[in-house]
Amino acid sequence: MLVPRVWSSVRPGVSKVLSRTLGGWPSGEGRRMDLSGIYPPVTTPFTATAEVDYGKLQENLHKLGTFPFRGFVVQGSNGEFPFLTSSERLEVVSRARQALPKDKLLLAGSGCESTQATVEMTVSMAHVGADAAMVVTPCYYRGRMSSAALVHHYTKVADLSPIPVVLYSVPANTGLDLPVDAVVTLSQHPNIVGIKDSGGDVTRIGLIVHKTRSQDFQVLAGSAGFLLASYAVGAVGGVCALANVLGAQVCQLERLCLTGQWEDAQKLQHRLIEPNTAGLKRDNKSEIFRHPRWKKAFF
Repeated sequence: MLVPRVWSSVRPGVSKVLSRTLGGWPSGEGRRMDLSGIYPPVTTPFTATAEVDYGKLQENLHKLGTFPFRGFVVQGSNGEFPFLTSSERLEVVSRARQALPKDKLLLAGSGCESTQATVEMTVSMAHVGADAAMVVTPCYYRGRMSSAALVHHYTKVADLSPIPVVLYSVPANTGLDLPVDAVVTLSQHPNIVGIKDSGGDVTRIGLIVHKTRSQDFQVLAGSAGFLLASYAVGAVGGVCALANVLGAQVCQLERLCLTGQWEDAQKLQHRLIEPNTAGLKRDNKSEIFRHPRWKKAFF
């Protein structure tokens, strides 16, 4: 990943797309992209023959579009992106963009193990409609992923990305927590607008908010299970798998936190913990998302 490369020749297709107007990173003027709000990380449906079911994907997005989400995440952990080919990953982004209203942000997981592959995937996803790239930490050589190595990786990606970059730390899947000192350094990059932190450590989330406040850097909680606590320490929203099935309730929790109705927010947060935990423990998350028992308990 970190072998020196001639970045000016990162493949002709990359420079060609970079020359287009795709909402690239700002030149120090104005506010960065506003990430505030709730994002369901949508699942990738498959057919019985293990092909991506694009029709079902768009059908699911149309249903989810009835809730007041800020946007959607595709190709996150919930989207099972490691199981997809590069062309499938891009087609999922393209179909999602077609299915969504223009006012809904589309965050696309573009992370790969190498820096060059991540740059190319990010640029390609921008070309097919992603509004921002959510870039997971490379982890195969996690023992070599020092803060300096990760800063180098993300800086190169952000330098060449025509869309804003959101850092993505998910230690349960990668075995690697993006170090706070690396996050603080990266928050100073004009094209890195925030982080999705799925580690569940609210103290860490609060520390990141505190140390990056002067950079207009935004933190998204990575689960509905600690959404209230994250709002309490300064997060601006959440990427919550539970929003795929209890979208109204997760959005209601957001509203209660934003309006300072903490007692009601606490009660609702308590009610969301059990279904959220059940969803995380199931081998197939989509099964719990379809389970009528949880819906019945909330309507």
